[in-house]
Amino acid sequence: MNLSFVLLGLAIAAAWLPIPHWRGIVLPAWVPPFVAAALAGAASGVLLPAALMALAVAGGLVAAVHLAPRGRGVFLLLLAAWTLALALHLLPGFRHAILVEDVQLSAGARPFTSWLHFDKGAAGLLLLAAIGRPEGAMAPRRALAWTAAGALATTAAALGLATLLGITRPALKWPDVAPAFLAGNLLFTCVAEEAFFRGLLQERLARLGGPRARVAAVLAASTAFGLAHAGGGAAYMLVAAVAAIGYGTVYAATRRLECAIAVHFAVNATHFTLFAYPGVWPAA
Repeated sequence: MNLSFVLLGLAIAAAWLPIPHWRGIVLPAWVPPFVAAALAGAASGVLLPAALMALAVAGGLVAAVHLAPRGRGVFLLLLAAWTLALALHLLPGFRHAILVEDVQLSAGARPFTSWLHFDKGAAGLLLLAAIGRPEGAMAPRRALAWTAAGALATTAAALGLATLLGITRPALKWPDVAPAFLAGNLLFTCVAEEAFFRGLLQERLARLGGPRARVAAVLAASTAFGLAHAGGGAAYMLVAAVAAIGYGTVYAATRRLECAIAVHFAVNATHFTLFAYPGVWPAA
């Protein structure tokens, strides 16, 4: 695996560490490994000059969110648009790394190709750095209980529905690529998607009103999440929306984005290891 992706993964993990303060200097723990990842990417050809410029713009917007409180809403909106463009691979200069190509992971499963995307991983990290932790986070022990219950319920609902709809079926496996794929899925996919759909979209919608607004925010963000997976077809979009209701409910209850990320990852990891991945061929 290219060093730039390893360093980016370390930067994403470091985003959860406390922000150190030393003699009036504030340097979040994720910044050094992120800069190192960008430099390593440039040296190895993973990041071209246009990509470095795109990352610099995003980094500047993150700084503006924190340093210009009067314009925070505007800068956060601009950052949301910019990181969405990064996550959707719309900005040039990024060369993606392939983990596995056109491999059938289990009998009857569709061929599987997996990529590592620096732009999507960076988008999740920078958005996470900008939104921070919301007020009213649940105590860790209670949050852990909510996360465990949410992971079990959401995994059962999402994969049970996917099985009923013929999208997948049980298929126990642990291929050689599993550790790299699961690590990449957690850090580059789950973090980015939860930061956008729960940490940004659901959170901002929930702030519009009381309990009804919070319920509406979960449903709206879940619908958006399902639509974002429309490329897999109507059935897959429905499963994604149902899973997202679980992610959103856990986030709304715990006020901890890491809990929603953990539930999201539990669903994806269970799908990958215990069911046909990415799915089975549709019935003729």
